[in-house]
Parts: sequence; structure tokens; C-alpha cells
Amino acid sequence: MGLRIRRFLILAFLVIAGGIISIQSAFATHIRAGEITVTRKSCTFDFIITIAVYTNTSSPIKFSNNGSGELNFHDGSPIFHPPEEIGNPVPGFGPQFGYVKYSTSHTFPGPGQYTISYFEHNRNGGILNMFNSIETPFYIETVINIDPFLCDSSPRLLVPPIDQACTGAAWYHNPGAYDPNGDSLSFELTIPKQNVNQDVNAYRPPNTKEFYDDISLNYGTSNEAQNGPPTFSINPITGTIIWDAPGAPGEYNIAFIIKEWRKVGGNWVQLGYVTRDMQIIVQDCQNKRPELTVPPDICVDAGTIINQKIFGTDPNYDSVKIEAFSQVFSITPSPAKFTPSPAVFQLTANGVDASGTFNWVTVCEHVKEQPYQVVFKITDSPPKGNGASLVQFKTWNIKVVGPAPIWESAQVNPGQRKANLKWKKYHCSNAMSVQIWRRIDSNPFVPPQCVTGMPDFLGYTLIDLVSAQDSTYTDTNAGAGLAQGASYCYRLVALFPLPEGGESYVSQEICLPPILANAPIVTNVTIDITDQANGRVTVKWRPPFDVSPIQFPPPYQYKVYRAEGFSGAIKLDTVYAGWRPDTVWVDTGLDTKETVYNYRIVAYDNNHILIDTSSTASSVRLELKPQLKEIELNWNAVVPWSNHTLQNPLHLIFRGPANSKESDLTLIDSVDVNEKSFHYIDSGLFQGIKLKQTDTYCYRVLTRGGYGNPKIKQPLLNYSQIICAQPNDTIRPCKPALSIKAVDCKQYLLGASCAPNTFSNTLTWNLPTNETCRAETKTFNIYIAGQVGSAFQLYAQNVKDTFFIDANLPSFARCYKISAVSRSGIESVLSESFCFDNCPSYGLPNVFTPNGDKCNELFSAFSERYAVSENGDDACGPVQNAAERKLLCARFVNQVNFTVYNRWGK
Repeated sequence: MGLRIRRFLILAFLVIAGGIISIQSAFATHIRAGEITVTRKSCTFDFIITIAVYTNTSSPIKFSNNGSGELNFHDGSPIFHPPEEIGNPVPGFGPQFGYVKYSTSHTFPGPGQYTISYFEHNRNGGILNMFNSIETPFYIETVINIDPFLCDSSPRLLVPPIDQACTGAAWYHNPGAYDPNGDSLSFELTIPKQNVNQDVNAYRPPNTKEFYDDISLNYGTSNEAQNGPPTFSINPITGTIIWDAPGAPGEYNIAFIIKEWRKVGGNWVQLGYVTRDMQIIVQDCQNKRPELTVPPDICVDAGTIINQKIFGTDPNYDSVKIEAFSQVFSITPSPAKFTPSPAVFQLTANGVDASGTFNWVTVCEHVKEQPYQVVFKITDSPPKGNGASLVQFKTWNIKVVGPAPIWESAQVNPGQRKANLKWKKYHCSNAMSVQIWRRIDSNPFVPPQCVTGMPDFLGYTLIDLVSAQDSTYTDTNAGAGLAQGASYCYRLVALFPLPEGGESYVSQEICLPPILANAPIVTNVTIDITDQANGRVTVKWRPPFDVSPIQFPPPYQYKVYRAEGFSGAIKLDTVYAGWRPDTVWVDTGLDTKETVYNYRIVAYDNNHILIDTSSTASSVRLELKPQLKEIELNWNAVVPWSNHTLQNPLHLIFRGPANSKESDLTLIDSVDVNEKSFHYIDSGLFQGIKLKQTDTYCYRVLTRGGYGNPKIKQPLLNYSQIICAQPNDTIRPCKPALSIKAVDCKQYLLGASCAPNTFSNTLTWNLPTNETCRAETKTFNIYIAGQVGSAFQLYAQNVKDTFFIDANLPSFARCYKISAVSRSGIESVLSESFCFDNCPSYGLPNVFTPNGDKCNELFSAFSERYAVSENGDDACGPVQNAAERKLLCARFVNQVNFTVYNRWGK
């Protein structure tokens, strides 16, 4: 009996002792959820760091217990320990839920990416989807990218990271996130952390099967509709999280990342992110989720008044309250309002819906590229004993755009071929600039709702960007004058400053009458024969039909000028001696396979008096990009007419087998360039024949355009060259060979000044002589290294010429390699390297007499000063030849160690 008693006492002691240990552990646990946000001060390196955490107030342990919390800036500064705080109750939750918000200032040492983290030793106990949460540290982090030119603060989260759910009912949550700088946000799930790059132990997503098996649920039908397994996901755009539907009652923790993105130079750049660690408390209850009804997403002009009702119902006829979360409620000026505020519970019985009213008077300052998100939350109030309140979130997107600019007039100056444009001063004073767009020939268009900016399919070209304060503009076509015979049309778009950005609707179209045809009008530059040596181009033009026959008596005669490339400035020359009486020229003996040709026509009257020169017009250049089982076609031409005409938008695509001539090609398709631009992908749809990756295919494009002038017949038809490629091309182009001469130091030292500021290196190479290699090569890449033996880095891409000038260098010293790139984007082996070297020189004079006679007064290395006498004459002796003195000038010297001794060797 005594032995039994002793055993019982021992067991009792162990149980009691275990209970004591358990109680102590419970007292040491408290962190439920939280995140870190940062605010940048006036685009400096100074930030306000804010930690927001939610605690278990039933524990005596407070936030940063005795200063044990660790706020780490990861910039080399000491870890900061926030002071201990008790926190405040969380509205709508029980007494076990507390909220602490702590802020501190910090200055970072300079630009760069920094991780800001907070670590505290214990989470609250009993979290189901991680192991031993009572002993698991709580860790959150936020990443910022500090850039002097990209002022940025982290996203803000308006909805608390504590929420309740019921078993069997789909659970919704939205953090109500927005970016104070107007950046775009994206959302993705992650795993809660217990330290840097260290996940909590044995984390399982809340829809894991074990949380349903424990309460004998059929996992395959555990969603709310009972027709499928439970799911858990986050919407990457809105941030709404759905768990359809919870299983075992208890506490679960999840984590997600809110990334912020900004468009810089046309590309989206990630600036940083905030990690939120949140808690879901699931209860076994008899409640059903309330429902929200929100309006469809809208797009409004700045100045529009938005007034919308938001409705809520509850299937159990419980009372509900509707809350709204968004930056628009704190925006300046003219914030939105949602009533009733604060939210109150409203009855839903007898067919009556609860409601709230959203009201917002939008103004120009609200224009933003990204829509504003308004997150609505409905919460029910079930009777006691029916379990936890349930919620639903819905997101309403509101985009505020700038109104379209309004034209006043457009007039042409016939003598100077200029267009004088005038519009009303733009309505929104906070706009940054106005884009001016131009095209030849009219293209009527009224933008649909929320389609802002200039659509590509209209065929307009951006010609300039002016201040939003301007209201006039003179179009001189970059000094070349508007093309004779063409009818020009213009549109405007207003832009708003970054980072919020945003743009207006495009303005209405305003058109000029055709520019007077007082010069020849080029109508055709078409490639008849594609060949490397015997190519042929036909050039046609109209006479200057608007010129005065009294001032310039006919018949007219012409000179034809040809250049290479789209610019019309390379190798410009006449194609023959003398004048031509007709308006057609067939140009032969050309390399139409590789070269773009550009033509202009000069007209003379019967007395050989100059009338005027036409605008330049190039041949059509077609490029191919082989891809997997298809070939991409892109073409271009720089011409004074439009190849985007509304009446003739179809360009024709011709195809044939390898080594095809013009007569071998077959029409396979047409492209509406107002919809697809000068772009086409051949995937073998013609005659249902798929492209074979082992075969070569040849292509030619026929463009169709016009001047928009009823006196000039259209369409103007012009063919490109023939070009061939193989789909799924994996052949590497041939390795190129550099053909460079090193700097002749003697010649350089004789000819250059003594103190040049910048230097340049010229690289040259030849196109491959092998026909296959030549056909495979499209462009070249340039690689550089700082010195012999250093690693080469990519320096310049898609160089189309066979030379490259590397300018504005601090010295000649640099090594180069080049590679060829095929039409498929495949790169060749790098060429052999070539290194330029400097021409170091350093010399000191052997005379130094600082005696005041202005001869040899200064002692220094030879420089420009020594190229002439200090007196400007030969008082100090004959002036040495300036060129010879330049040879002595100090150059390419980084450092000089100079020691002076007195006569005693000191």
C-alpha cells in the first residue's frame, strides 16, 4: 500500500511539474501575426520603420519582452531592441487579442537593397499547421531598394492580419493593400519564417488532408459546395485569399508577400516587398457566410462624381456590418467617403438588405495608371452559441483617367511646309506633358471607355513631347519639312507624372489639307530582283503638279539621287550623269539582298532652273526571325507616304522554297497592318502544310500605301527583297574576324593635343564571304574587357554595321571581342580578342632657373606650356619645334612618385 502511495505521489509530482512547465511555456508565448512597413522621408536615406504585431494578451509576456525583440536593418548598424509595450485591444475580437504598433527612424548608409527584419522568440502556442509553435520564433521581413532617383515607400495594409473562420464555410480575406506612391502590387503565398531564410518547422498549408481526417471529414468533398477537395489560394492581382473550406477547428498561420512594381523606362521593375504573417482562428459553428454585392469595376474621367450603393445580405438573417478599406479615404485632395462610418450592424430580416454608400468627387490629382482598389468587408453577428462571425471580402476597382485634350486649329504654312497646331490649355494642371502624334491620311477613331493613350493600330507616330502648359506646336518634320503631296493628321495625349503615372484619352483627330506638291512626289521604291550584285530597284515619281507653270515652265527634267540605309545620308550620289525627262528610273547592279536603298528626286524646269527636291523614300526591308515550327516576319520602310492607310491596310505575304526567285513565290496570306502592324507569323496555315524544321523558306512582302491625297492614285505598291530562313534554326553563325590596326603612338603623339579629354577606339570587321555564313548573320554583339586577362562583358548588342566606334573613353586601354548573331537570335563563338593600348609618355626638362627672367621659371613635366616660349618669343633661346615638343608631353600617367634631394643628400 505504501509503495502504491509513493508511486502515486511520484506520478502526481511529474504531472504537476509537467503542468508547471506547460504553464511557463504558455506564459512565454504571445505573437500571433504582423508585418513591417517603411516610409521614406523626402527622397533621402532616412526612413520611418513601423512594426505592427498582434499578440496573445492572455500571456504576461509583452511585445519585445524586456527589450528582447530584434529589429535588424541589415546594413552593418547594430541590432535595435524596441522597448517593451503592452498594446491595445483589437476591436471585434476577444480579450485575448492585442495590437502593438511601434515606429522608429533609421538612416541607411546609401543606395542599395536592404532587408529589414523583426525577430522575437515565441509565437503563441497551439498553431496547428506548424510544429511546436510555442517554441517557434516569430520572424517577419520587408525588403526595400533605395535609389536616389526612385523615391519609394513600402505598401500599406489596411485590414488586420487576424481573422475568424467556420468549418465547412469558405473563408475570405483581403489585406486592403495599396501603395502610397502609386506603384503596382502583386501578391503571392509564402511560408511563415522563424529566422532569416528559415521556414517554421513542419509547415503545412491549411487545406492539408490531415486537418480534415482528424474530424472524420471526406477530404474529397470538403469544400463549401461539398463537390471537391478544399482549396487554398491567393489572387495575385487583388490579394484576396480564399480557403474553401476550413477543416479542423483551431489556429492556423499563413504568410504572403506583397511585391511592389514600378514601370521604369518602359519595363516593370520590382522595388521591394512586405511579408505579412497572419493568423486564422477556425471554429466549429452553425453559421453561414454573409454575401456582398458591389458594382462592376469602373473607369471615369477626372472630375466625375461617383455615388454607389453597396449591399449586403445574410442567409441566416443575422445583422451585418459593411466596412470599406482603401487609400481613397485618406487621399488628398478630395478623399472619398463611405457611410455609415464607423460601420454599424444593420438588420437583414424580412427581405431588407444592409447597405452602405460610397461617394467620391474625383479630381485631376487622382489620375493614376493603376486602378484604385476599394476593399469591402461584410461581417455578420450570429446569435450566441452559433459560433464565430463570418466575413466576405470583395474588391471594387476604380480607374481615374485624364480627359482628352481639345483641339482649336491646325494650319499649314505652304511656303515652309510647316504645320501650326493649336489646342486648348490642358484641363488638368498637374499633367506633366503632352504627346504629339502624327500620321498620313485620316483614321477616324473614338476611344472606348478606359482605353487611354494612343492605340498602336491607329498607325500614328509620336513626333514630340511638350510641356502640359504649352498649347501650340510647329511641326517641321524634324527640320526636313512636311512631305509634298501628303495629307497629315494629328492627335494629342496628356501624360501625368510618375510614379503614379497615367495618361489621358487620345484627342480627336485634326487633319491638314494636302501639302502643295511643288516638288516631285516619290510613289514607288520597289525591289524587282533580289541579288547581291545584280539586284534591281524601280523608282517612280509624280511631277510637281502644284508648281506654277509660269514660274517654272515645263517640260520638267529630273536628277535621281541614291543613298544607302534608311537615313538617306550614307553614300549619297547621283545614279547617272545628266537629267531624265521621264518619271521612272530602273536602278540596276545593286546589292538588294543586304542593303536598304534610299532615293530622292530633284526637279528642274525647261531652263534647268531648280524647282525643288522630293522627300526621301527607302526600299522595303524584310527581316525574318525563325522560331519553333514557325517564322516571324517584320518589315519596315521610311517613306513620305503612309503604309497604314485606312483604305488599303492589307499587306501581302509571299512564300516559296529555298533559292526562290520572284516568280517562284506564291501569295500565302495578307496582314491588316492597322491591327497587326508590320508583323506576321507564318506557322504553316497556308494550304494546311506545316513548316518543316529541316526546310528553308523564302519570303517577300508587298506593301500598300498612299498619301491621303485624291490627286495621287493609290494604293502605292512596293515589294521588299526576298529573304530566306529555316524554322527552329539552331545553326550557329560563323565566327567573325576583327580587322583592326593598333594605334600608331608616334603619329598619335605628334598629332594630338597634350591634354585630350576623351578617346575613342574604332573596330572593323567584314561580313563572311561564305554564302551560308553570310545568310545566317544578322547583327553583331560587342564584348569588352578592361585589360588583358580580364573577363569579357557584353557591351553593345544588335550592331548592324561592320564597324563600331567606342567613343568617350578615359583612355585607349580596352580589349574587344565580337560575335555574330543569327536571325534566330543564336550567337556565334566569340572572335579572337584585340586589345588597344595607351601611348604612355613622360619627360622632365633638364633646366630650372626660377630667377624672375621668365625663362625656365617652372619645373614640371613637359606639357602644352612647353610647346611655345614662356615669353612668346625666342628671348630664352630658339623655340623648339612644336610637334617635337608634343612628343615629350606627359600622357596616360596615373601617378608620379617624385623625390627631391638637397646637396647633402637629404
